[in-house]
Amino acid sequence: MTLDELAPLAKGGRVDSLDLLSLEGGIYLLEAHLGERRLVVKSPDGSALRLRSAQHARQLLEDFPEVPFHLVHAAAHDEMCGMPAGLREPLRVPISLRSAW
Repeated sequence: MTLDELAPLAKGGRVDSLDLLSLEGGIYLLEAHLGERRLVVKSPDGSALRLRSAQHARQLLEDFPEVPFHLVHAAAHDEMCGMPAGLREPLRVPISLRSAW
């Protein structure tokens, strides 16, 4: 799903929340939650849309209605040493779609 396809769903109230996934290397991906479905937002060529920062995401989403928005980080230990024996949840920090500047 591209941003152009996601926008009318968000304006129609069908997007439950958005996650900005922080990956190693300073890459961010946008994931939309629609009910039980989780969809990574794609660029027009079909690859995952890579964002540079939370502010870059805010700029792309400036016309979207306010929905819950989270910055999501995997545990640093998991990235360096592999998955732990037990289930661990990533760090989910609520942020605003609107700039805090």
